[in-house]
Amino acid sequence: MSIKKMSIKKLHLHIENTRKKASIFHTLPAHWAAACTRHRALARRIDVSFGWDGDVLETALSNVDLLIGVPGKRDNLAVRAPRLKWLHATSAGVDGVLPLDWLPRGVFFTNNSGAHGRKAEQYMTMAYNLLNSRMPAIMANQHQHHWEALFSPNLTGKTAVIIGLGDLGEAAARAAQKIGLKVIGVRRSLQKNRHADKIVTYKQLDKVLPLADFVVLAVPLTDETRGLLSAARMDLMKPTAGVINIARGPVADYKALEARLRAGKLGGAILDVVDPEPLPAAASLWTTPNLIITPHISCDDGEHYIDISLDLWFENLERFLAGKTLKRRIDAKLGY
Repeated sequence: MSIKKMSIKKLHLHIENTRKKASIFHTLPAHWAAACTRHRALARRIDVSFGWDGDVLETALSNVDLLIGVPGKRDNLAVRAPRLKWLHATSAGVDGVLPLDWLPRGVFFTNNSGAHGRKAEQYMTMAYNLLNSRMPAIMANQHQHHWEALFSPNLTGKTAVIIGLGDLGEAAARAAQKIGLKVIGVRRSLQKNRHADKIVTYKQLDKVLPLADFVVLAVPLTDETRGLLSAARMDLMKPTAGVINIARGPVADYKALEARLRAGKLGGAILDVVDPEPLPAAASLWTTPNLIITPHISCDDGEHYIDISLDLWFENLERFLAGKTLKRRIDAKLGY
């Protein structure tokens, strides 16, 4: 679907921030000014306003054309924002605002896919190496003042089954490829990916899980992917295999995962996402052996996240003004 070419005029952009999010996700006037310096011609087409937790949202919505940041209050948005043409989420995952029955008809909705790949690749390189070197067990031994020589095999030639080959999954595949792993990608279609040695569909997932030394979850959370890595599927895996989740907590059955780690039926796990977040202090997952938990920080550049995000947004703005189809459009039916 293409967009009718815009007439020459200034567009009103409102940037909505949420204080409960970490500061690296706050788009500040200084970030905007720096981005305008990098994209001078496009920036001349924009008038911008900033808001926090809805403080000026209603006034801004009355004449807004473009919106960065999904408002907390989304009901009756078509009436509240009659000129709105394009809404951009500052995260890649939009499961928290599904279903999109609140989105006014004709308004384009994009996400921040593409802002996470480089950092995710670095995290995945670390995760593969940590699991292969048995570092979760070594760290546990250190905390217990226990000396035990835990030897590990060569990483080269092992197999990573990467479920989902979007921005995060492709980053996981790039990292795997660079350190000598074989890569089996699992996705909805058989579309090839240059970083995967083999591609299979979800229907073939059970056939490739027994081949995995690492199972990587990198899918969006949808009705289709919720509970994707089930107890039954974990039982198909090698007892030495590791699980890495950089997607969403509910994509895997964590109770089943915890039980198998405690019983020594899986080699280890690194979880960057849990459910709920933050993980309650009393949760037994904290003390699970051979497990490393990171607090949802695998894919976000702590120094330049907003700079990267605004560059992607300006790339799409150029397409928007030229009447071209926007990149990173959300499909309401698929949920990503």
